[in-house]
This record gives sequence, structure tokens and C-alpha cells, in this order.
Amino acid sequence: MQDNFITALADIVGAHSVLTADGDTAPYTTDWRKQFRGAAAAVVRPASTAEVSAVVRQCAQAGVAIVPQGGNTSLSGASVPTGARREIVLSLSRMNRIRQLDALNDTLTAEAGCVLADIQRAAGDAGRLFALSLAAEGSCQIGGNLSTNAGGVNVLRYGNTREQVLGIEAVLPDGRVWDGLRGLRKDNSGYDLKQLFIGAEGTLGVITAAVLKLHPKPSASATAWIAVADPQRAVELLGHLKKTCGDRLTAYELLSRSCVDAVFAHRPEIRDPLPGGAWYVLVELADSGAGAALHERLAQALDTELAANAVVAKNDSESKTLWRIRETVPEAQFANVKHDISVAVSKVPEFIARAAAAIETAFPRIPVFCFGHVGDGNLHYNVGDAALRARRAEVSRVVYDEVAALGGSISAEHGLGQLKREEITRHKDPLELELMRSVKRALDPQGLMNPGKVI
Repeated sequence: MQDNFITALADIVGAHSVLTADGDTAPYTTDWRKQFRGAAAAVVRPASTAEVSAVVRQCAQAGVAIVPQGGNTSLSGASVPTGARREIVLSLSRMNRIRQLDALNDTLTAEAGCVLADIQRAAGDAGRLFALSLAAEGSCQIGGNLSTNAGGVNVLRYGNTREQVLGIEAVLPDGRVWDGLRGLRKDNSGYDLKQLFIGAEGTLGVITAAVLKLHPKPSASATAWIAVADPQRAVELLGHLKKTCGDRLTAYELLSRSCVDAVFAHRPEIRDPLPGGAWYVLVELADSGAGAALHERLAQALDTELAANAVVAKNDSESKTLWRIRETVPEAQFANVKHDISVAVSKVPEFIARAAAAIETAFPRIPVFCFGHVGDGNLHYNVGDAALRARRAEVSRVVYDEVAALGGSISAEHGLGQLKREEITRHKDPLELELMRSVKRALDPQGLMNPGKVI
């Protein structure tokens, strides 16, 4: 039975694109942080929407589950099989064509396997900006970005991934193809179906292409590294910069001193711009016009007691050096108990204070690495080291209780995947969970799409 099934898949995509040997499938069945592993009957690599459709139809007939996968950079185990049932991994990496770039409509149509950095580059070559930007952009794929509603550093100005999408193409769990590739900014003709698939982590179908929203490419940017006394001052400074700089403010990142120290220990060649501070903010403005005017505006805005000290990058090279500090934080404290939470921006300081006290009570003298996109209330609150991961459930319960007390979310941008599938039942209203399950049953009655994830 299995041989016939594998043969049928090979007939669809070609034998070279069906991987079954353990050595070949291992990179697809183990997550990026090597926390989740699961066996797969095969890794199937289609090259077109028609092939995806045929593969999904074959799986539906055989009752075999499907794990859609992009760049496999998930931090919550969403992109690998659980091993609890017969599954294939459906890798979209061969579907990597940019189908169209419409500069006058400010849209780009890309297949799901396009690497995010390649989309950014194509937009830039046309004098446009695709605003989604995150640490994994050199390897993550747009299908995965859409499936997790990825965030990143530009959410403050441009919004999450779902706000960067005008239309999608998706293969449904029975193999039918929904062509929703419309580049319309106004379409009031019923339910906005694309939003069901964006953020669903592949549990409702397979996103195969998307019409992405582009923006004018800024001609100038200004970057500053700022020392602040505490998170409260950081949030107040955010309000001040919004008032003085308006929508020129594109990124606003908060870092604790522990994060910065971890970076310098991990990468000694990186220079410390402002030694001795407790908290830091990385700010970026972007606009049209001359760079000198933007730098002057940022320097004037930082002439406030809310900023204890600041370094404004003089050129692009210095800006990249400052951003390198922020971008190195994840790898500098790779092995610990990670949390991706959000609270209202105004409650960020209270969360940090409450969580620090609760962690110190439960796990005395354990280091905390707090950083993230404070401009949109999203913090990466990471605790301890590799030794503490065996007690992940205990640590997370402490953190998540503080998130819940402030009306926040335990998953801001990384998704639920396998990691938070059970925990989310403590935080969502039962009616909300039932509505989600109803949508799942309606679209995927056999439960074949990415089982064991989200719900």
C-alpha cells in the first residue's frame, strides 16, 4: 500500500522530488531548534500549484496527513511532522517564482517557496519596498511567513504579514484550488477568505502563491542606539518619537543589558556603542528626501531627558553595525526557554517588572533575556539556559500567567505549532476555540492538514 502511494506521488512530481531515505528526509522532519522531530512517509517537493493539487488529492484519497513546509524556520514546531500518524512533508521550496510585479499597482505576486530576501530584492530593484523584515529573511519562505502571520521589525509602521497581503492562491484539503490572487485594495463582496489561511499554520490548506502589497522605497533612513533608564522610559520615548517623527518611525526595538552582553560574548568583534546602560532602544526612521534632514530630525527628537544617552549612525555602515547587535541576539542566547508574547504597549513595563519578580521567586538567580518589538507590544522573553529547558512547562506557566493577568497573548508572531497547542486552551475562551474547531472541520473534515498543530 505504501509503495503504491509513494509511486503515485512520484508519478505526479517526479521520482527525484520524492524523498524517502532517512538521510534525505532528516532536514525536513527536524525543526530549526532541534526540539521537535517526527517521522514522515516521504518528503514531496512539487514545482507547481497543479502538482500541489494532485499531491493533496492523492493524500486525501489515501488518508495520509500533510505537513506544509517552507524554510522550516518555525520556532514552535509547526513545520515538522508529529509522528503520531502517517504523514508526508509537502515542501514548497521548488515553487520559487515571482509571477508578476505591477509597479503601478504596487503589488508583487510570488509563489510560496520564494525566500523573503529575494522578494525584498525584487521589490527594491523596482524602486519599491516589501516591508516584511525579520531575522530569518535569508532562509524563510513567504508561504511560511503567511501561514504564521509573521511579524518582524517593521510592524510598527506597516503591520503584520496579513496586512501586507491582498490576495492568495490556496489548495484546499480535498485538492481543489482556490484562486484568490486579486490585487484589489477594495473588495467588499463577502467574507475575506484569505484571512482564514493567513496565520492558520497550514491547518486549513496549502498557500501556494500570494499577491503582496508594496510601498514606495524610502530614499533615506536614520538609525540610533539609545540608552534608557528602564522600560517605562522606553515606552514614553516611543510616544515622544511618534509625536515628533510621525509615520517616519519604522522600527523601535527594546533590548535588556543581558541580551547585549550575550551578543558581545558571542561575537567579540562587535563593538559596544554605549557601555554601562541597563536597557537600550534601537530606533529607525525612513522617509523620502535627503538623509541629512532625517538625521537632523532624529537627533532633535532625541534631545529629551527620556534618552539617557544616544548614538546616531552617521552612515549606512554604522547603521548596519547597530542592527547587527539586534539581529545577533537570537543566536547569542539560542538554548533557553523562549517565549513570544504580546501585551498592550502601555503595559510593557508592567509585564517586564511582574515577570521578572515572578521568575526570581520561582527560579532564583536565573538570567532573563528580554528583547523585542516594543513598538507593537511584542516581547521575546527568554529565560535561563539549556539546563532549564527540562523545566520548560514550569517556566512558561510563570511567564504566561503574567501575560494573562495583563490581557496579553502567549503567541505574538511565532504561532502555536506543537509548542503551545495545549497551553492555548488555558488562555482562549471556550467559544473562541469552538469557533476555530468549526472552521477546521468545515474545511478539513478528515483532519489531514498539519495535524497536531494549533488546535
